[in-house]
Amino acid sequence: MRTRTKIVPTLLLALGGVYAVLPLLWVIFASTKSSDELFTTFSGWPSFNGGFTENIAALSSYGGGRFWLWMLNSLIYAGGGAFLTVVVSAACGYALAKYRFTGQRLIFASLLAGVLVPGITLAIPQYLLLSQMNLVGTYWSVILPSVISPYSIYLCRIYAEAAVPDEILEAGRVDGAGEFRLLWSVGVPIMTPGLVTVFLLQFIGIWNNFLLPYIMLANDDLFPLTVGLYSLLNRGASQPALYTLVISGSLLSIIPIVALFLFLQRFWRLDLVAGSVKG
Repeated sequence: MRTRTKIVPTLLLALGGVYAVLPLLWVIFASTKSSDELFTTFSGWPSFNGGFTENIAALSSYGGGRFWLWMLNSLIYAGGGAFLTVVVSAACGYALAKYRFTGQRLIFASLLAGVLVPGITLAIPQYLLLSQMNLVGTYWSVILPSVISPYSIYLCRIYAEAAVPDEILEAGRVDGAGEFRLLWSVGVPIMTPGLVTVFLLQFIGIWNNFLLPYIMLANDDLFPLTVGLYSLLNRGASQPALYTLVISGSLLSIIPIVALFLFLQRFWRLDLVAGSVKG
């Protein structure tokens, strides 16, 4: 009976995994085809020595290397935005977790309310505010709206409250350490796994964001990959050869996310403070 109860969840998880992987497999197969073969049926396993290399070469040469400029822009938006989010969220979450002050509950309740608000509803108000500051059409118009993330602050607050022992902070104060020193030397190292999670989630969110840069930017030179590939897709209606470039670009856009995830895995250690308050 126990075996049967385990089989059903396993099958459901396997089906969910296949459903999630199928689009990626299609992109891999389609990126090896020419524009004439793109909408044909399955014609064998992908070959990365022929069609794929030709598609990558065509993509790299398109617009004088426009794709790689979009890739660099995406790295700037996602990396810069995620880093600033971690800095702000770490300080805010630590303060909410370790200090008691008037209005603390109201601020935390506001954060929870902010988590429930879809980001898409704020795009137009953000555009109007940034236009008054003459920042629309710049890198800051995409980076600044992503710096304040209620969900990231919420995660940092929960993680700091659970992971940073009050005893260590009190010991630091007895030794004469200031509050900023405690945050930097004690709080941040202990919160590293949580901060890495915040960085990764925010990086992926900004990397995949389409609406905000689409509204804020009008210059091709500032487009991230999402908007750049969308512009290629629109032009593909009159130039079908561009479809293969869009698909190849979509495949390449996955690589930084996978590489970042694999690199940051080593920072997810749950025993950072094991034994720190023992004795």
